[in-house]
Amino acid sequence: MSDLVLLTGANGFVGKKLCTEVLKSHCLLPVVRDKRLLNLDNVVEVGAIDKNTPWGSFLVEVRCVIHCAARVHIMNDSSSDPLSEFRAVNTEGTLHLARQAAAAGVNRFIFLSSIKVNGESTSDRKPFTAFDMRSPEDPYGQSKSEAEEQLLALGQETGMEIVIIRPPLVYGEGVKANFASLMALVGKGFPLPFRGINQNKRSLVSVYNLVDLIKVCIDHPNAANQVFLVSDGDDMSTSRMVALMAKVQGKANFSLPVPVWCFKLAGKIFKKEAMVDRLVGSLQLDIEHTKNTLDWVPPYSVEHGFALAAKKKD
Repeated sequence: MSDLVLLTGANGFVGKKLCTEVLKSHCLLPVVRDKRLLNLDNVVEVGAIDKNTPWGSFLVEVRCVIHCAARVHIMNDSSSDPLSEFRAVNTEGTLHLARQAAAAGVNRFIFLSSIKVNGESTSDRKPFTAFDMRSPEDPYGQSKSEAEEQLLALGQETGMEIVIIRPPLVYGEGVKANFASLMALVGKGFPLPFRGINQNKRSLVSVYNLVDLIKVCIDHPNAANQVFLVSDGDDMSTSRMVALMAKVQGKANFSLPVPVWCFKLAGKIFKKEAMVDRLVGSLQLDIEHTKNTLDWVPPYSVEHGFALAAKKKD
């Protein structure tokens, strides 16, 4: 059987790290929208990924597809119809690729989904599990949820093995967005009002642990037709997160004990309740099913991931 792995989103934050690791043990066919975005051999350029993407002969002799490409979640999305735009890429584009993969004889299809399929918060409930009913609350999560449901049905219909992985926030060297902004703010040594946010618990996953799990899922027989939640296995309060960001940057942790109710009040006044909940609320993942099914434990510590995330580009 061929050992060829096709990877979409190969130039993305997760995809670039996957390229490096997968090439150590498998033949790789990296797929990007634009070849100029990735300096590797055998790169395939397909343009936009949607229901019309011309996969053609690229899937011939491929044993496993890892589908990381997606229209990502955007804060304050200004699109007039965000659900349709998310569906076009994350649902229709995914199913189009999966159908062609099955027709080409691909054995396994690994789909990088999102914990947003489960929901947005565990502040008032137990941690999310792989067996919970899907309950997405935004267009991005809904598009991923619909893709999951249709992929599993396609797997039953065609016999192609489906593996679904739902990560929470992914961080590591080169991370951007809110995590990078907070890391930079902590690095400046200014007093921050987060010491009082010490009772919430949030699951994160370093890109290094996520990539390790994806690699395991390429070959592990028990991964077939499973849904896996993934995290570092070390959930943190916002206060601890900020303290660790300070530690890995060699800075003192000047964090002030502002009560949580102050943040919630500010959220209501400025209509930023969702943003405040991500700061003070909990989002925990139960990864016991992942660990037990695959005999897998996250190989890298949270501190390892934070230290690399704090690295400055030369």
